[in-house]
Amino acid sequence: MKIYNFSEYSSLYNKFLSELRDAQIQKDSMRFRKNLERLGQISAYEISKSLDNYTLSTNTPLGISTTKVPLENIVLATILRAGLPLHNGLLNYFDSAENCFISAFRKHTSSNDFDVEIEYLASPKLDGKVVLLSDTMLASGQSMVLAYKALLEKGNPSEIHLVSVIGSQQGIDFVTQNFPENTTLWIGGIDPKMTTQSYIVPGLGDAGDLAFGEKDDE
Repeated sequence: MKIYNFSEYSSLYNKFLSELRDAQIQKDSMRFRKNLERLGQISAYEISKSLDNYTLSTNTPLGISTTKVPLENIVLATILRAGLPLHNGLLNYFDSAENCFISAFRKHTSSNDFDVEIEYLASPKLDGKVVLLSDTMLASGQSMVLAYKALLEKGNPSEIHLVSVIGSQQGIDFVTQNFPENTTLWIGGIDPKMTTQSYIVPGLGDAGDLAFGEKDDE
């Protein structure tokens, strides 16, 4: 699996990521969502450079222009709910893509232990298509792997691109072991460890709660 780590390069991506991590700035949930959307847009632009392309002819008022553009066989898949703003950013640029939505949740067996379960999947056929699977946080990697296995019920993609903002090293290792070779991971930063509750450290907290408000777990 190829890994593109945005933090290894100087760009606006890192500025928006630092704001996401900032405990003071992230109190503004609207700005938090906007920054996730921006990171999705930047990710889409970088991913587009790696995709197969074709020559598009355009009639201008004075003649014909030819341009190389990515092939339009893309499906944007995201894991609810934290992945939605990131997904919207990807969709802003890949605006003719098909879409897929997956719900994954932690079913706790104790205060520190849980199983990840897939509850809902809405997807087009995936055979021969390029799938961009996004989730804001790549903690243990279980959600990504289970989402991918669920997607295979809809067909075999020609390429897989995983899009995350922050991942733990443990999560990176897990997805590397469980995804095929035709997978590329696009990630903003890789953090060294997780808490016993599988929250990334230093991370940024609970991305879903920061984007949409705290949920009631009772």
